[in-house]
Amino acid sequence: MANQISKTVLKWVTENTKNLSRWNQIIWNLAEPAWREYESTKFYIGILRDNDFKVEENSGGMPTAFSAEWSNGPGPKLATYAEYDAVPGQCQAATTFKAPREGLSQHASGHTDPHSALGISTLGGLLATKFAMEKHKLKGKLRFTGEPAEKLRGSKPIHAARGYYDELDAMISFHPCYMLPWCNTVRWDIHCGAAFALIYRFEALEQDSWLSGGFANNSAAIPQAHSEVRAPGANDALFMMYSSSRSLRDSMLPHTGSWSMNEVILSSGQCTADNLAPQISELQYMIRVPTIEQAEKVISFLDNNALAASKMTNCKFSKHWVSKSRPGLPNHVISQLVFNSLKTVGAPIWGREAIETANEIRTNLGLTKSREPFLKESEKIIDPKAADAIVRSDLPSSQLNFTSDDYTEMCWHAPTARLYIARPMLAPVEGFSYPNWVMNALGGIPEAIDPMIITAAKTIGVSFVNMLTNKEILKEAKKEFVMRTGGGINGSKWTKPLCDYEPPIHFAWPDYIETKTGKDWRLSRKGY
Repeated sequence: MANQISKTVLKWVTENTKNLSRWNQIIWNLAEPAWREYESTKFYIGILRDNDFKVEENSGGMPTAFSAEWSNGPGPKLATYAEYDAVPGQCQAATTFKAPREGLSQHASGHTDPHSALGISTLGGLLATKFAMEKHKLKGKLRFTGEPAEKLRGSKPIHAARGYYDELDAMISFHPCYMLPWCNTVRWDIHCGAAFALIYRFEALEQDSWLSGGFANNSAAIPQAHSEVRAPGANDALFMMYSSSRSLRDSMLPHTGSWSMNEVILSSGQCTADNLAPQISELQYMIRVPTIEQAEKVISFLDNNALAASKMTNCKFSKHWVSKSRPGLPNHVISQLVFNSLKTVGAPIWGREAIETANEIRTNLGLTKSREPFLKESEKIIDPKAADAIVRSDLPSSQLNFTSDDYTEMCWHAPTARLYIARPMLAPVEGFSYPNWVMNALGGIPEAIDPMIITAAKTIGVSFVNMLTNKEILKEAKKEFVMRTGGGINGSKWTKPLCDYEPPIHFAWPDYIETKTGKDWRLSRKGY
C-alpha cells in the first residue's frame, strides 16, 4: 500500500513539472530581498489558498511571513516551509554570460542559493502529499510556513518563540546543496550552529555637549557657522566600531575553531555634507558560531567596542536584534526515513539541454566543451554517516555543530530532517575558478535547476506519505526527540527560544521601488 501511495506522489510531481518550473521562474525573477518579499509572499499564499489551505498572513507579526494549514482529519501533523529572500548585489539574468536582469543594475538583488527553487521544491512536495492523502484517504495535517529573511536568520527564531512549530510530529527542512560532501543526502549528527545578528546604531549627541569642552568659537556670528569646529559624529563612531571589530575578528578567528563574523554598513540616507555632525549610522553584524555561549562572548566584545566608539565621538549607541538562532539538534529516526526516500527517488540527472547550457557557459568563459560538464557528485547519493565522517575529520573533536542556517530553530520543537539535493554545479577546472554569476545563473535556467526541484519535491512527498503510513516511525522519532531534549519541549536538555525582540522589519533594508519607467533598485527610506 505504501509503495502505491509513493507512486501517486511521484506521478503528481512528474505531471506538474511544468508548473513547478514556471513557479520557480516567477520567484527567481521577483528576487525580493530580506523583509521586503511582498510579491513572493502573495504568490505563495495565492497557490496555497487555491489548494484549500487556510492561511494566516503576517504570521509572527512579520508582513512577509505566513503560516498555512490543511487537514484531512485527525492524524499526524507534518510540516515544511518556503524561503524566498534574495541577496542584494547579486542580480544575474538566466543567461550563459554575465548580465543583470533586464532593466536593473548588478547591484539589485538576486537568488544565490537559490531560495526560489528551495521554496518551490518544498511546495511541490507538500501539494503532492496533499493529493496522495485525498486519493488514498490518509488522515493527517500539513503545515507550510513562509520564512522571510533567511539570509539574516530572520523569521524562524520569531516563529519558534511564538509557537508556530509546536505540536508538530515531524519537519523536513530542505536546502539546495551548498557544500560538499552534503550533496544528495541528509545531515546526521553535525547540524548547523548558532547565529546571532544585530545592528549597532550610533546617534550624535547635541553639538553643544561636545563644544562645551572648550572648542567653541564664541566669536562666530551664527552658531554652527561653516568655520565652526564640528563634533566627530555618527560616521566616525561607525568607522571606529568597524575597524576595531575587524581587528578583534582577525585576532580571535585563527584561535577559536570554526566561526565567522561578517559586517555590513546600513545606509542612513544622509546625503548632504555640511558643517554638522552626522546624526545617525548603523552597522550590522552576523556572528556564526557552534554554540550559544560563543555567540554571547563575541557580542560582549562588540558591546565594549561600541561603548568605546560612542564615547570617543560624542554619540550614544543602541543595540537592535535581528536574530538569535539556536544550534541544531539531530534526529536519526526521521533523518533515516528521509534518506531512504531519497534512495527511492534517486539523485538528480542533468539531461542534454542542461549539458548544452553548461558548455555554452564554459565556452563564454574561454573553456573547452566537456562531455560531463557538471560536478560528478551532483548525480550521486552519499550516505549521511559517510558525509558526516568527512566533515568531522576537519573539525575539533569538541565541536558538535558546523556552518549556519536557522532551520535549527525547528529542531527544538519537532523531529527534524535536514535534506540536501544537488543544485547544478559545474565540474572544476584545474587552475580556474568560476565567477559567482555562474552559480546564480544556473539557479534561474530551467533546464539546469529543474532536475533539483523535481528530485527534492519527490523526496519530500515520498517521505511524508511514508510517515503517514508508518506511524510507528513517528513514535520512534518522538521518543528520540524526548531523549535528546531530556523530556521534550521544556525538558531538562531543551534549549528554549532565544528571541526576545520584535520583528526587525523597520530598518532601512534594501528594496525595489516603482518609478514611472518601471521597477528600479534603491535603498529603502524606511526605518528612521
